[in-house]
Amino acid sequence: MNNFYNEILTEHNVRPEFKFDLPDATLKLEGVNPNCGDDIWLNLKIEDGVIQDASFSGDGCAISQASADIMIGMILGKTKEEALHLSDLFLKMIKGTATEEEIEELEEASALKDIAHMPARVKCAVLGWRTLREALEKAE
Repeated sequence: MNNFYNEILTEHNVRPEFKFDLPDATLKLEGVNPNCGDDIWLNLKIEDGVIQDASFSGDGCAISQASADIMIGMILGKTKEEALHLSDLFLKMIKGTATEEEIEELEEASALKDIAHMPARVKCAVLGWRTLREALEKAE
């Protein structure tokens, strides 16, 4: 599991697929983790209640950047409700209260489940997901 975790984290941190500016975003929100200086801007293009495009920008540790990149890959094409559901599952997983079935639903994001054992890194892992939740709730 450690190798899988390291490979996923490294891949999404070194070669993030969704780290770019999105000029036509309909929703932008900054997320900050003051504990370690992570700072991201989440950019969402939502049309007819569906996340058509998304990206993030900013700086932070490998965990915050990889987690945000994984999250965006998971929410593209999803409705706001589906994205909020995935956010809820991710937060449950990090808290250690998700079932195995819920963790499986998180697919690649499940590689971050052991972050719960590193309390100083939890806020890094959830930064993108909390920013997503806040952005989608503001959009309603």
